[in-house]
Amino acid sequence: MLPDAGPDTPTVTAMRARELGRKSVVVGDRVGLVGDVSGTDGALARIVRIAERRSVLRRTADDDENTAEGRLERVVVANADQLVIVSALADPPPRTGFIDRCLVAAYDAGIEPLLCLTKADLAGPDQVVGYYAELELPYVLVRPDCDLDALRALLAGRVSVLVGHSGVGKSTLVNRLVPDAARAVGVVSAIGRGRHTSTSAVALRLPATPDADGDPGWIVDTPGVRSFGLAHVSAESLLHGFPDLVEGTVDCPPNCPHTADEADCALDAWVTAGKADPRRLASYRRLLASRSGEGDPREVERNPGDPLAGS
Repeated sequence: MLPDAGPDTPTVTAMRARELGRKSVVVGDRVGLVGDVSGTDGALARIVRIAERRSVLRRTADDDENTAEGRLERVVVANADQLVIVSALADPPPRTGFIDRCLVAAYDAGIEPLLCLTKADLAGPDQVVGYYAELELPYVLVRPDCDLDALRALLAGRVSVLVGHSGVGKSTLVNRLVPDAARAVGVVSAIGRGRHTSTSAVALRLPATPDADGDPGWIVDTPGVRSFGLAHVSAESLLHGFPDLVEGTVDCPPNCPHTADEADCALDAWVTAGKADPRRLASYRRLLASRSGEGDPREVERNPGDPLAGS
Protein backbone atom coordinates (compact mmCIF):
# COMPACT_ATOMS: atom_id res chain seq x y z
CA MET A 1 0.00 0.00 0.00
CA LEU A 2 1.33 3.46 -0.86
CA PRO A 3 1.93 5.72 2.19
CA ASP A 4 -0.61 8.35 1.10
CA ALA A 5 -3.21 5.78 0.07
CA GLY A 6 -6.82 6.33 0.99
CA PRO A 7 -9.37 3.66 1.87
CA ASP A 8 -10.32 3.16 -1.78
CA THR A 9 -6.79 3.15 -3.20
CA PRO A 10 -5.90 -0.21 -4.82
CA THR A 11 -3.06 -2.22 -3.32
CA VAL A 12 0.10 -2.25 -5.43
CA THR A 13 1.54 -5.67 -6.25
CA ALA A 14 5.33 -5.68 -6.50
CA MET A 15 8.19 -8.17 -6.74
CA ARG A 16 11.77 -7.81 -5.55
CA ALA A 17 14.14 -6.72 -8.27
CA ARG A 18 16.97 -9.08 -9.16
CA GLU A 19 19.60 -6.46 -8.34
CA LEU A 20 18.64 -6.58 -4.66
CA GLY A 21 20.10 -10.07 -4.54
CA ARG A 22 19.20 -12.03 -1.42
CA LYS A 23 18.25 -8.98 0.58
CA SER A 24 14.90 -9.83 2.09
CA VAL A 25 11.86 -7.59 2.21
CA VAL A 26 9.75 -7.84 5.36
CA VAL A 27 6.48 -6.36 6.53
CA GLY A 28 7.02 -2.72 7.48
CA ASP A 29 9.88 -2.06 5.09
CA ARG A 30 9.88 1.26 3.26
CA VAL A 31 10.74 0.50 -0.35
CA GLY A 32 11.33 2.25 -3.65
CA LEU A 33 9.12 1.12 -6.53
CA VAL A 34 9.38 1.38 -10.29
CA GLY A 35 7.01 0.19 -12.96
CA ASP A 36 3.24 0.07 -12.85
CA VAL A 37 2.07 1.29 -9.44
CA SER A 38 -1.55 1.81 -10.52
CA GLY A 39 -2.77 -1.21 -8.57
CA THR A 40 -5.00 -2.28 -11.45
CA ASP A 41 -5.58 -5.96 -12.22
CA GLY A 42 -2.45 -7.53 -13.67
CA ALA A 43 -0.23 -4.54 -12.84
CA LEU A 44 3.19 -5.40 -11.41
CA ALA A 45 5.81 -3.07 -9.98
CA ARG A 46 9.38 -3.82 -8.90
CA ILE A 47 11.02 -3.16 -5.53
CA VAL A 48 14.38 -1.60 -6.35
CA ARG A 49 15.37 -0.09 -3.01
CA ILE A 50 14.87 -0.92 0.66
CA ALA A 51 15.28 2.06 2.97
CA GLU A 52 17.37 1.79 6.11
CA ARG A 53 15.28 0.35 8.91
CA ARG A 54 14.83 2.54 11.99
CA SER A 55 13.74 -0.42 14.10
CA VAL A 56 13.75 -4.20 13.68
CA LEU A 57 11.76 -6.57 15.88
CA ARG A 58 13.31 -10.04 15.87
CA ARG A 59 12.70 -13.40 17.46
CA THR A 60 14.16 -16.90 17.33
CA ALA A 61 12.51 -20.27 17.86
CA ASP A 62 14.94 -21.07 20.67
CA ASP A 63 16.92 -19.11 23.28
CA ASP A 64 20.20 -20.93 22.83
CA GLU A 65 22.38 -19.63 20.00
CA ASN A 66 24.20 -22.99 19.97
CA THR A 67 21.11 -24.69 18.56
CA ALA A 68 19.91 -24.53 14.95
CA GLU A 69 16.64 -22.95 16.08
CA GLY A 70 18.49 -20.35 18.13
CA ARG A 71 20.68 -19.38 15.20
CA LEU A 72 17.68 -18.97 12.90
CA GLU A 73 16.77 -15.35 13.43
CA ARG A 74 13.39 -14.16 12.15
CA VAL A 75 12.56 -10.54 11.50
CA VAL A 76 8.98 -10.09 12.67
CA VAL A 77 8.51 -6.55 11.36
CA ALA A 78 10.56 -3.52 10.39
CA ASN A 79 10.00 0.13 11.31
CA ALA A 80 7.46 -0.51 14.06
CA ASP A 81 6.92 2.15 16.70
CA GLN A 82 5.02 0.03 19.19
CA LEU A 83 4.78 -3.63 20.24
CA VAL A 84 1.26 -4.49 21.36
CA ILE A 85 1.47 -7.60 23.53
CA VAL A 86 -1.97 -9.21 23.40
CA SER A 87 -2.74 -11.43 26.40
CA ALA A 88 -6.03 -12.89 27.53
CA LEU A 89 -6.99 -12.60 31.20
CA ALA A 90 -8.65 -16.02 31.01
CA ASP A 91 -9.22 -18.86 28.55
CA PRO A 92 -6.23 -19.12 28.11
CA PRO A 93 -4.83 -17.62 31.33
CA PRO A 94 -2.16 -14.90 31.15
CA ARG A 95 1.50 -15.90 30.77
CA THR A 96 3.76 -13.29 32.29
CA GLY A 97 6.81 -15.28 31.18
CA PHE A 98 5.79 -14.72 27.56
CA ILE A 99 5.03 -11.06 28.23
CA ASP A 100 8.49 -10.67 29.81
CA ARG A 101 10.08 -12.11 26.68
CA CYS A 102 8.18 -9.68 24.47
CA LEU A 103 9.26 -6.78 26.68
CA VAL A 104 12.90 -7.80 26.31
CA ALA A 105 12.49 -7.98 22.52
CA ALA A 106 10.74 -4.59 22.43
CA TYR A 107 13.38 -2.80 24.48
CA ASP A 108 16.15 -4.48 22.46
CA ALA A 109 14.52 -3.27 19.24
CA GLY A 110 14.01 0.24 20.59
CA ILE A 111 10.22 0.21 20.29
CA GLU A 112 7.62 0.99 22.95
CA PRO A 113 5.55 -1.79 24.53
CA LEU A 114 1.82 -1.73 25.17
CA LEU A 115 -0.03 -4.48 27.03
CA CYS A 116 -3.47 -5.26 25.62
CA LEU A 117 -5.48 -7.45 28.00
CA THR A 118 -8.39 -9.19 26.26
CA LYS A 119 -11.36 -11.15 27.65
CA ALA A 120 -11.61 -8.68 30.53
CA ASP A 121 -15.21 -9.84 30.96
CA LEU A 122 -13.93 -13.21 32.24
CA ALA A 123 -11.34 -12.07 34.80
CA GLY A 124 -9.93 -8.95 36.40
CA PRO A 125 -6.53 -7.46 35.53
CA ASP A 126 -5.22 -6.89 39.07
CA GLN A 127 -2.78 -9.81 39.16
CA VAL A 128 -1.18 -9.00 35.83
CA VAL A 129 -1.16 -5.24 36.32
CA GLY A 130 0.25 -5.67 39.83
CA TYR A 131 3.06 -7.84 38.49
CA TYR A 132 4.19 -4.95 36.26
CA ALA A 133 3.44 -2.14 38.72
CA GLU A 134 7.08 -1.07 39.04
CA LEU A 135 7.47 -0.77 35.26
CA GLU A 136 4.53 1.60 34.75
CA LEU A 137 3.79 -0.49 31.68
CA PRO A 138 0.90 1.07 29.73
CA TYR A 139 -2.06 -1.24 29.29
CA VAL A 140 -5.57 -1.28 27.90
CA LEU A 141 -8.48 -3.58 28.73
CA VAL A 142 -10.68 -5.09 26.02
CA ARG A 143 -14.10 -6.68 26.48
CA PRO A 144 -16.31 -8.13 23.73
CA ASP A 145 -18.94 -5.42 24.24
CA CYS A 146 -16.65 -2.42 24.76
CA ASP A 147 -15.74 0.23 22.24
CA LEU A 148 -12.11 0.37 21.23
CA ASP A 149 -11.65 4.13 21.53
CA ALA A 150 -8.93 3.88 24.19
CA LEU A 151 -6.95 1.39 22.11
CA ARG A 152 -7.42 3.35 18.88
CA ALA A 153 -6.05 6.46 20.60
CA LEU A 154 -2.90 4.53 21.57
CA LEU A 155 -2.51 3.22 18.01
CA ALA A 156 -3.08 6.51 16.23
CA GLY A 157 -0.15 7.86 14.24
CA ARG A 158 1.97 4.77 14.87
CA VAL A 159 2.94 1.49 13.27
CA SER A 160 2.02 -1.12 15.89
CA VAL A 161 2.80 -4.82 15.69
CA LEU A 162 0.49 -7.20 17.54
CA VAL A 163 1.93 -10.39 19.05
CA GLY A 164 0.36 -13.01 21.28
CA HIS A 165 -0.24 -16.66 21.95
CA SER A 166 -2.85 -18.40 19.82
CA GLY A 167 -6.30 -18.19 21.35
CA VAL A 168 -5.91 -14.86 23.13
CA GLY A 169 -8.32 -13.12 20.77
CA LYS A 170 -5.79 -11.27 18.66
CA SER A 171 -7.46 -12.00 15.32
CA THR A 172 -10.86 -11.07 16.76
CA LEU A 173 -9.37 -7.80 17.94
CA VAL A 174 -7.87 -7.11 14.50
CA ASN A 175 -11.24 -7.74 12.84
CA ARG A 176 -12.87 -5.26 15.22
CA LEU A 177 -10.21 -2.63 14.51
CA VAL A 178 -10.24 -3.22 10.75
CA PRO A 179 -13.65 -4.66 9.77
CA ASP A 180 -12.46 -5.49 6.24
CA ALA A 181 -9.44 -7.47 7.49
CA ALA A 182 -11.28 -10.83 7.55
CA ARG A 183 -8.59 -12.47 9.68
CA ALA A 184 -9.37 -16.09 10.53
CA VAL A 185 -10.65 -16.68 14.06
CA GLY A 186 -10.16 -19.95 15.97
CA VAL A 187 -11.28 -21.49 19.25
CA VAL A 188 -9.53 -22.40 22.48
CA SER A 189 -9.29 -26.07 23.41
CA ALA A 190 -10.34 -27.52 26.75
CA ILE A 191 -6.76 -27.38 28.06
CA GLY A 192 -6.36 -23.70 27.32
CA ARG A 193 -4.46 -23.81 24.04
CA GLY A 194 -5.51 -21.84 21.03
CA ARG A 195 -5.32 -22.92 17.42
CA HIS A 196 -3.06 -20.99 15.09
CA THR A 197 -5.38 -18.98 12.87
CA SER A 198 -3.21 -16.23 11.34
CA THR A 199 -0.54 -17.80 9.14
CA SER A 200 1.39 -14.76 7.94
CA ALA A 201 2.16 -11.22 9.08
CA VAL A 202 0.15 -8.53 7.33
CA ALA A 203 0.12 -4.73 7.63
CA LEU A 204 -3.34 -3.17 7.84
CA ARG A 205 -4.26 0.49 7.62
CA LEU A 206 -6.55 1.50 10.48
CA PRO A 207 -9.72 3.22 9.26
CA ALA A 208 -10.21 6.87 10.10
CA THR A 209 -12.88 7.68 12.65
CA PRO A 210 -15.26 10.66 12.32
CA ASP A 211 -14.30 12.18 15.69
CA ALA A 212 -10.51 11.88 15.30
CA ASP A 213 -8.10 13.95 13.25
CA GLY A 214 -4.75 12.91 11.83
CA ASP A 215 -3.21 9.59 10.93
CA PRO A 216 -5.15 6.65 12.44
CA GLY A 217 -2.03 4.47 12.20
CA TRP A 218 -1.18 0.99 10.99
CA ILE A 219 -1.28 -2.38 12.72
CA VAL A 220 0.73 -5.45 11.79
CA ASP A 221 -1.03 -8.69 12.66
CA THR A 222 1.33 -11.63 13.21
CA PRO A 223 0.74 -15.37 13.49
CA GLY A 224 0.09 -16.66 17.01
CA VAL A 225 3.30 -17.92 18.59
CA ARG A 226 4.03 -20.49 21.28
CA SER A 227 7.43 -19.12 22.22
CA PHE A 228 9.44 -15.97 21.67
CA GLY A 229 13.09 -17.01 21.51
CA LEU A 230 15.69 -14.45 22.54
CA ALA A 231 18.94 -15.95 21.24
CA HIS A 232 19.53 -12.73 19.29
CA VAL A 233 19.57 -10.71 22.55
CA SER A 234 22.84 -10.68 24.49
CA ALA A 235 22.82 -11.88 28.09
CA GLU A 236 23.66 -8.32 29.18
CA SER A 237 20.74 -6.88 27.22
CA LEU A 238 18.23 -9.25 28.81
CA LEU A 239 18.26 -7.01 31.85
CA HIS A 240 16.81 -4.15 29.75
CA GLY A 241 13.50 -6.01 29.83
CA PHE A 242 13.56 -5.86 33.63
CA PRO A 243 14.10 -2.17 34.45
CA ASP A 244 12.76 -2.80 37.96
CA LEU A 245 15.84 -4.93 38.63
CA VAL A 246 18.49 -2.72 37.05
CA GLU A 247 19.12 -0.52 40.08
CA GLY A 248 19.50 -3.62 42.21
CA THR A 249 22.60 -4.67 40.26
CA VAL A 250 24.58 -1.57 41.33
CA ASP A 251 26.01 -3.45 44.32
CA CYS A 252 26.80 -6.61 42.35
CA PRO A 253 30.47 -7.59 41.91
CA PRO A 254 32.06 -6.94 38.49
CA ASN A 255 30.91 -9.37 35.80
CA CYS A 256 28.22 -10.78 38.07
CA PRO A 257 26.18 -13.37 36.14
CA HIS A 258 23.08 -12.60 38.29
CA THR A 259 22.27 -16.31 38.51
CA ALA A 260 20.72 -17.94 41.57
CA ASP A 261 23.97 -19.73 42.46
CA GLU A 262 25.98 -16.48 42.56
CA ALA A 263 26.33 -15.84 46.29
CA ASP A 264 27.37 -12.20 45.89
CA CYS A 265 24.59 -11.19 43.49
CA ALA A 266 22.80 -8.19 45.00
CA LEU A 267 19.48 -8.92 43.30
CA ASP A 268 18.39 -11.31 46.05
CA ALA A 269 18.83 -8.60 48.68
CA TRP A 270 17.06 -6.11 46.40
CA VAL A 271 14.01 -8.39 46.22
CA THR A 272 14.15 -9.26 49.92
CA ALA A 273 14.05 -5.54 50.72
CA GLY A 274 10.75 -5.36 48.81
CA LYS A 275 12.08 -3.26 45.95
CA ALA A 276 11.05 -5.74 43.23
CA ASP A 277 8.63 -8.62 42.84
CA PRO A 278 10.40 -11.97 43.46
CA ARG A 279 8.53 -13.40 40.47
CA ARG A 280 10.25 -10.85 38.25
CA LEU A 281 13.67 -11.99 39.44
CA ALA A 282 12.65 -15.61 38.93
CA SER A 283 11.52 -14.83 35.39
CA TYR A 284 14.77 -13.02 34.61
CA ARG A 285 16.80 -15.95 35.89
CA ARG A 286 14.71 -18.41 33.88
CA LEU A 287 15.64 -16.47 30.75
CA LEU A 288 19.31 -16.51 31.74
CA ALA A 289 19.13 -20.27 32.31
CA SER A 290 17.36 -20.92 29.02
CA ARG A 291 20.19 -19.20 27.13
CA SER A 292 22.58 -21.86 28.39
CA GLY A 293 20.24 -24.72 27.51
CA GLU A 294 19.03 -25.21 31.07
CA GLY A 295 15.47 -24.11 30.38
CA ASP A 296 12.80 -24.63 27.78
CA PRO A 297 11.10 -21.56 26.25
CA ARG A 298 8.05 -23.73 25.59
CA GLU A 299 7.64 -24.71 29.25
CA VAL A 300 4.24 -23.07 29.30
CA GLU A 301 2.94 -25.56 26.75
CA ARG A 302 3.60 -28.37 29.21
CA ASN A 303 1.94 -26.51 32.08
CA PRO A 304 -0.85 -24.49 30.48
CA GLY A 305 -2.94 -24.19 33.63
CA ASP A 306 -0.44 -22.15 35.64
CA PRO A 307 -1.34 -18.46 35.35
CA LEU A 308 1.31 -15.80 35.81
CA ALA A 309 4.07 -18.28 35.03
CA GLY A 310 5.87 -19.87 32.14
CA SER A 311 6.95 -18.52 28.79
